Amino acid sequence: MIEIKIPSGASGFVEDKDLAKDLRKRKIIPALESGDSIVLDFSDVKYATQSFIHALVGEALKRFGEGALDRIEFRQCSQQLKSVIELVVAYSFTSFVDKTSLESDHQPTQPVI
Repeated sequence: MIEIKIPSGASGFVEDKDLAKDLRKRKIIPALESGDSIVLDFSDVKYATQSFIHALVGEALKRFGEGALDRIEFRQCSQQLKSVIELVVAYSFTSFVDKTSLESDHQPTQPVI
């Protein structure tokens, strides 16, 4: 299991998409490619922008599908952060699924938060 502590910005707020992209490319994608599980530790973060979370996990969700959620744990999330993560996950899967999946009332897996 790979643990990644998400550093916070001022007052526990994180919005740096370049940081998210770097973590995704250097740690998250390689870990998923090797079959590892990941813990994203948000203990120092109170809130993150939707664009930060999307830059952090969007590509992984697209490449590895819903199975990625079985291997990614979002830990120590505030209620506000949980809402943003759930929104990004739902948006990611509804934008990636095909029309047939939408017609069958497909419900994506929920992230472990």
